[in-house]
Amino acid sequence: MKRIALTCLLALAGAAHAQLSDTEQRIVAAVKQRTPQALELLEKAVRINSGTLNAEGVREVGRVFRAEFDALGFKTRWAEMPPEMKRGGHLIASHDGGQGKRVMLMGHMDTVFEKDSAVALWERRGDRVRGQGVNDMKGGDVIVIEALRALKAVGALDTARIEVIFTGDEERTGSPREIGRADLIAMAKRSDYALSFEGAARQGGMGYASISRRSSGGWTLHVKGKPGHSAGVFTPGAGYGAIYEGTRILNAFRDQLIEPSLTFNVGVVLGGTDVAYSDDTASGTAFGKTNVIARDFQARGDLRYLTPEQGERVKRRMREIVAASLPGTSATLSFRDGYPPMPPTEAGARLIEAYSKTSADAGLGPIGTLDPSMRGAGDVQFAAPYTTGIDGLGASGNGSHTDDEDLEIASIERGAIRAALFIYRLTRP
Repeated sequence: MKRIALTCLLALAGAAHAQLSDTEQRIVAAVKQRTPQALELLEKAVRINSGTLNAEGVREVGRVFRAEFDALGFKTRWAEMPPEMKRGGHLIASHDGGQGKRVMLMGHMDTVFEKDSAVALWERRGDRVRGQGVNDMKGGDVIVIEALRALKAVGALDTARIEVIFTGDEERTGSPREIGRADLIAMAKRSDYALSFEGAARQGGMGYASISRRSSGGWTLHVKGKPGHSAGVFTPGAGYGAIYEGTRILNAFRDQLIEPSLTFNVGVVLGGTDVAYSDDTASGTAFGKTNVIARDFQARGDLRYLTPEQGERVKRRMREIVAASLPGTSATLSFRDGYPPMPPTEAGARLIEAYSKTSADAGLGPIGTLDPSMRGAGDVQFAAPYTTGIDGLGASGNGSHTDDEDLEIASIERGAIRAALFIYRLTRP
């Protein structure tokens, strides 16, 4: 039985292999030859703390990756950010072979683990590895480099027009975004495709990528009430107080706004006679007594939607709810835009279909389209208005943004094979 099963597996592998041209088969071989060195490169990058606010750590990771691009014949530069932004900057690499479609490749060098993090930098556990940013997303950065190295090895990079941007502040984008994402947007405007290498999703043994992602922004609710003795609450002269009005508004959001692809989480609430909140520390204080009608109320949350139309409609409805004040109260609602939405498009559907075929031809199985509610926001959304994008082409792992973040080591090779073949097919003249 074992011999029969092995024969079937070899036959399937041979059939998949037959879907690749001679050049593509050599690309796959080039990736596999480098698998041990790819893991060494990942370890070198991960052992450098590069939390978003650790600007020097981000630059050090940038130097590691820049050397790799230089060796591949790319023109590289470091895009510095103004000092007041307190960000490390971005690595940009370009290769203009003069033929075929223009493809931009996207990654980021920063992680959510700041310099004082107690999480181990690197911890090998059999066929997996734990560490700071192994999955999100230094694994994806290594996949980009190894894919390009394989193309270089077989001469397939010579005519390709490829630009790469590894940002240094994806996890906490610097402000103003008009400066922080200027290079990325300019690159997107001159590209035919944008491939982003955030972590690859897997469900039930099947891989998934994203052609749509929801926006990521925030909102702040401020409510004022008439302070007074609690015995008068609800009377015409005293009104309901700020806390009752604030909770009315939040409950109306929950009761009236829920719809597909939309979330509006409430992250923090403060209420009482006096409240104060600091954005720098994400913490606040409140003072109040049970026999005093509350004067102040604040709530902060995030807002995620799939299309600009959905966002405008929901914001309008939220403002209407806020305006219907209880007696003796008033409220204001403000919004903070962050990552723009990346709606699904027909061009995106065709791109993921091509990526899925590439994966299947390589014997790695088809790729499905991930529900946008299953993934957060990412840099590809700044590129999406100007080109056709796809995300989730990186490494596979668990626990992203947690102390248990890990990576499946084999996913580096799988990701690099898929990426190298896909880039080759997209850039062929």
